[in-house]
Amino acid sequence: MTAPRSHDWPRPAVCAAIVAVMLAMLVLPAALTLHSVRAPSLPVFSTDNPTPNPSPYGYTWSLLLFLVPIGVLGLWFGWHGELEIRRAFWWTIAFLGIAGCLLDIIFAQWFFRFPNAGAIVGVHAPAIGKWVPVEEYLFYFSGFLMILLVYVWLSENWLAAYTEPNYRAESAKIAKLLRFHWTSLVVGVVLIAVAVLYKKEFSEVREGWPGYFMVLVIGGLIPSIGFFDEVQRFINWRAFSLTMLFTMLISLLWEATLALPYGWWGYERERMLGIFIGAWDGLPIEAVLVWIAVTYGTVIVFEVIKLQQASGRPAREALLGGRAAAPGRQG
Repeated sequence: MTAPRSHDWPRPAVCAAIVAVMLAMLVLPAALTLHSVRAPSLPVFSTDNPTPNPSPYGYTWSLLLFLVPIGVLGLWFGWHGELEIRRAFWWTIAFLGIAGCLLDIIFAQWFFRFPNAGAIVGVHAPAIGKWVPVEEYLFYFSGFLMILLVYVWLSENWLAAYTEPNYRAESAKIAKLLRFHWTSLVVGVVLIAVAVLYKKEFSEVREGWPGYFMVLVIGGLIPSIGFFDEVQRFINWRAFSLTMLFTMLISLLWEATLALPYGWWGYERERMLGIFIGAWDGLPIEAVLVWIAVTYGTVIVFEVIKLQQASGRPAREALLGGRAAAPGRQG
């Protein structure tokens, strides 16, 4: 398949806006419909529920929602993935896998709880302040792995016509990848400010701070603040949009119909923003937003590492520039 000429593509800013509109087309009608529910559903599992274990090993089995796509796409990736893409892929997974585990290690004591002991195999892993099911670490690691595999498959195969065809030549034109992106910083600050204002003035749970929301905004936008200015034109926005929608579909199936009703995991309400979806057993809005933030951050990190690999320069030199950097735009 022949890649379209660059001037036939919409500008990266337009592509990003189109993705936002696609998301809004789903979110706005769904929010209005869910808001119309006046009698919230009740969870299947609760500490007062006489049913002792309505979903034996449910959390453990549910990991197949990530593991099956990983297995299928992993076969394709192992057969067709180019060496530079493989290197960028595994460096991205190593970096983000550690970041995902840190979410549990540091924040599990404040954000999450696991009431249904019968839904897990019973092996626990350490975290600050409490132990968490080992499924939690598998959940985050496999989540990053699946997201990146889907994006790579879409951008390198299914929607390859919209991927930059010559990373090596284009990366040589970039003096440095690290460039401050003020718009991302402003968006992050505004989102956090609005979240704090909403929780303290309008939320049904005004105690505490919207810590989980703040972590999602900061974690999702840090790669954007540092690298969006350079990598936006390399992101395959069509592949990104489908990756995000696919991930959100799995997430909502997981959270709204399984995890919360059956007590596989839950959320500390005082650490949430305060927007709870009654039709989905009081699911906090953060559970919907987490995979948007994760997908966005994952794609940016991957594209940064992919460009560094294609440039052939050491990471420090590619990120910060230097006398040995290839000629290109000056930073």
